[in-house]
Amino acid sequence: MAYMPLNARIFVAGHRGLVGSAITRELTRLGYSNVLTRTRAELDLRNVDAVKKFFAEVKPQFVVLAAAKVGGILANNTYPADFIRENLEIQNSVIEASYAAGVDRLLFLGSSCIYPKMAPQPMPESCLLTGPLEPTNRAYALAKIAGIEMCWAFNRQYGTKYLAAMPTNLYGPNDNFDLNSSHVLPALIRKTAQAIKDGAPEVEVWGSGTPKRELLYADDLAEAVVYLMNLPEQEYGKLLREDAPPLINIGTGEDVTIRELAATVARVLGFKGTLRFDSSKPDGTPRKLMDVSLIHSLGWKHRVELEDGIRRTWEAVRSELSL
Repeated sequence: MAYMPLNARIFVAGHRGLVGSAITRELTRLGYSNVLTRTRAELDLRNVDAVKKFFAEVKPQFVVLAAAKVGGILANNTYPADFIRENLEIQNSVIEASYAAGVDRLLFLGSSCIYPKMAPQPMPESCLLTGPLEPTNRAYALAKIAGIEMCWAFNRQYGTKYLAAMPTNLYGPNDNFDLNSSHVLPALIRKTAQAIKDGAPEVEVWGSGTPKRELLYADDLAEAVVYLMNLPEQEYGKLLREDAPPLINIGTGEDVTIRELAATVARVLGFKGTLRFDSSKPDGTPRKLMDVSLIHSLGWKHRVELEDGIRRTWEAVRSELSL
């Protein structure tokens, strides 16, 4: 039996993004009839007073904090102040308002970049804060680490039930395909599609092609989030330890090189040219594979394999990108 009743008031913060839209779809698919959403124009999550007023009025029982300022290497490197400021503002206001409104369970979504650059592979939850971070997204990672710490601190001080889930690299139909701010997979899809349209003989790929990345389809993440929010009290409570952050990894436990990823995109889209790797561009973290043994032990596992997920994504965005 699900912990969250189908008529529960569930606020999905950031419902228009890749993650939030997938979670909203999943809740609707399962029959949840009271999913609360607000656009940025309707509610600025950086505004503490506005968020507190909203929570006091609608009284959500459950909160999924999927709202964040996100971007790839270029965006993180160029606008570090924006990334740390805006993410801290969003987290602080939503977590504080959740406590004030008596929210039952809150799930805070972070990122695998919270782990050290040279973390053991696969990365267990326990390696948090055990080494230096990847410099290119340090500001964003520190904001997310602060969010985890805030959930833990509220749990210890106030007896709240706030869980922090760290997904691996995500992708899907509602991704950001802007080459100036996108992550690696949507960027590869965009570049490859453009090359096909232009009849170009090659696609340029940033870096050496040797770093490895784990990728999770957004709808799989959404299933995992709702699964965690619905865990029975005893199982959920085991994740909220006194002696460790309330942290759980969500991923596939499998990774591929950037070279393999680019080749898969080319195959799915039907690009027959060559891939050119620009080693003058940054590689980022050498490898970021999640240890997903904890979430597997709770009974959840991903369902959409990489090539199928890329195909689904491409079919969904092909006309939208006009390519």
